[in-house]
Amino acid sequence: MLPHRDELFAHLQRRYGEWFGVKYDLLLYDVTSTYFEGECKRNGRARRGYSRDSRPDCLQVCIGLVVSQEGLPIAYELFDGNRADVTTLEEIVEWMERKYGKAGRIWVLDRGMVSEQNLEFLRSRGTQYIVCTPKAMLKNFEHELLEKEWREVEPGVEVKLLSGPEGSQERFVVCRSAGRAEKEKAILDRFMGRLEAGLRRLRERAEKGRLRRLDLAWQAVGRLKERFWRAAGLFDVKIHEIQDSQHPAKRTLRIEYAKREERRAWAALSEGIYLVRTNLKCRDGQELWRAYTQLARAEAAFRTLKSDLGLRPIFHQKTNRVEAHVMVCFLALAMRKTLEQWMAACGLGTAPRHLLEELGEVRQLDVVLPDVHGKEIRLRVVSTPEKRLKILLQKLGLLLPNRPRNITKCSADFRPFENVTLIKSDTPSF
Repeated sequence: MLPHRDELFAHLQRRYGEWFGVKYDLLLYDVTSTYFEGECKRNGRARRGYSRDSRPDCLQVCIGLVVSQEGLPIAYELFDGNRADVTTLEEIVEWMERKYGKAGRIWVLDRGMVSEQNLEFLRSRGTQYIVCTPKAMLKNFEHELLEKEWREVEPGVEVKLLSGPEGSQERFVVCRSAGRAEKEKAILDRFMGRLEAGLRRLRERAEKGRLRRLDLAWQAVGRLKERFWRAAGLFDVKIHEIQDSQHPAKRTLRIEYAKREERRAWAALSEGIYLVRTNLKCRDGQELWRAYTQLARAEAAFRTLKSDLGLRPIFHQKTNRVEAHVMVCFLALAMRKTLEQWMAACGLGTAPRHLLEELGEVRQLDVVLPDVHGKEIRLRVVSTPEKRLKILLQKLGLLLPNRPRNITKCSADFRPFENVTLIKSDTPSF
């Protein structure tokens, strides 16, 4: 199927439009990775890089996925495992525009894709975008964070629309989430507590003379800050080497640390706040925020690929087999998301797993009967579903056969009539 990949992408787009009226003016793009089991010596794409699966010990490949506003997968691209997210954007945008045109496209991107070079590339092509910015950029809007002119878009979430720098056509949406603030505060407090406890133990070791070398002390501090990186900038650490007046050759260390209250105050002010950047016009903050939050559909697609559809780990070792594995998983995702849309249209929610479990109760049997003329008759019989399952099938528009169906006739050597073969199949044929 690999040579027909682009044709399959085009086919899916047509089908989505025919079945669900999907428009492709808003595209969501994100990158994930999946790791290998084995050495992958015959796979040129297998590299070590940033692992989203917490498996830095394994080689991996990166996958860039484009999905529609409804979460339906449109296309994907395979990258080397050490490819940085920010370097994939230009390639994906040019490829999508070359295949399907660029009129009216709006790209929604996470902060991992954001760089000034990428934004300039999008602007130079007349492309519109909605992106999340690095949190450091919030410092430019510190005054606006203190103001009270926030608009509630849903319980616990507030937004504020701000103009960009003078001469810029960009606008910014500051978003504040109470739930996210509570989570970030709990995480930071935990990191601060653990980092402070580690520094306190180092200080005690130095006071008792068990830590005497200056280089080892700084290494220990560095390891603590690396481990509890969220709180690393909130502490100021100093190490003094003290010479014993009675024994000049003997030296001791004194470790001092203090909290940087101004940084902690800024962290408290910015907890739960993120900044969305866009070059769209004639839109309010609420609409821009809702468009950006749909990026979660791409992240949900990645979770489905990895957990339910078996994308990870990859056991294939050759490049073409790895590409085929990813393609089959992509097609499975397209089928699953199509089923979600179908279920939603029937008022059955959007949980295909539960639907498949319900349909798993339906069984079918193939009954093979040799007749007196030496030919074979194959009858397919489907079990009668329970009442609740009948209602479910009716909502889906599926009708099970209510009588045995002759599915094939073939010549065979004559056998006694009493030799009947039952062939069980778990998946009914609708």
